[in-house]
Amino acid sequence: MNGALPARSDLSAIVVGAGPAGLAVSRELKVRGVEHVVLERDEVGAGWAGYYDSLVLHTGKHLSHLPGMTMPKDMPLFPPRDRFVRYLESYAARFELPIWPGTNVVAARRGASEWLVDTGQSTLSARSLVVATGIASNPRRTELEGEDHFAGTILHSSEYRHPAPFVGRKVLVIGVGNSAGEIAAELGEAGVETAVSVRSGAHIMPLKILGVPSQYWSVLLSRLPDPLPGAIAGATNRALCLMRGRPPIPVPDWPVLAKPPLIGNSLPEAIRSGAVTLRGEVERVSQHAVHFRDGSEERFDVVLLATGYRPAVGLLEGLVRLDAGGFPLRDGVHSLDQPDLYFVGHVYGTTGALYTIRRDAPRAARAVAESM
Repeated sequence: MNGALPARSDLSAIVVGAGPAGLAVSRELKVRGVEHVVLERDEVGAGWAGYYDSLVLHTGKHLSHLPGMTMPKDMPLFPPRDRFVRYLESYAARFELPIWPGTNVVAARRGASEWLVDTGQSTLSARSLVVATGIASNPRRTELEGEDHFAGTILHSSEYRHPAPFVGRKVLVIGVGNSAGEIAAELGEAGVETAVSVRSGAHIMPLKILGVPSQYWSVLLSRLPDPLPGAIAGATNRALCLMRGRPPIPVPDWPVLAKPPLIGNSLPEAIRSGAVTLRGEVERVSQHAVHFRDGSEERFDVVLLATGYRPAVGLLEGLVRLDAGGFPLRDGVHSLDQPDLYFVGHVYGTTGALYTIRRDAPRAARAVAESM
């Protein structure tokens, strides 16, 4: 949709965000005949389009599509960023979803019996509010002691696109999540002198096990009763370590399924080959050096903070409680703090965020329809 966003009071629902979660919810609402709009401050899939150029999904296309539309047959098993963004655009067009791009939601608040959503230009009201803002727009930037005196450059991984700007510079990547691993490996392979700072370590899982995406195995495990999933995953991880040798990254003290693992072998292989060096936890930075907790120090030109993201739920400030990770407290898709408030796309586990979205979008849409 284009044009000025009208002030309306006859909507049954407002969806905030036109990423995968918002699109899936919108399609499910439309199927159920629920009058709604999707408010998006940029364009469809803008969060995904803003990630680094070489990004490829770790989740297979068979379990990463949205409700009602599988991915094209010629889509690679692990979709690259640009192809996935085009899939999102095609999804929105195919179902003619009521999206208002360029509409920034400033705040949402409760009225007497409805939600009031302020866009800065108008206020919309609806009985139900679905927050599908994800995390891409809210980078988690860790402040380093002494960073004001650092003569080099400190960036968040959300600002990274490709290795070219870093050629000839010495880079320290802080973090060992999937973005950190891929970016560090890509920099090292491009000839950039790169080190990665690891604090607690990470469990490593290959992209495929026996030729099948690791995610598919995770989905199967998630259907088993406790404690079988953890036991099987732990045994599998130990077997893989025996086959591949001791991992070059410290093994953490939490169970394999407690947090999303580092998927793929690009970083371990880069460390083994010497393209990337391993460093411990950062203590502080000074004008020309990074100081580590083991007492060592080293000069770097760039510090890249691959410290993740937090849920973009600032529009609800003061209205909902957040857990330690910044995620709103909820029961499934239902807010624990406010009526007629739903969250989709705020679960990140070993089965994959997109798989969870396909499960949760119909749940939220069904709840909205039943409340009408």
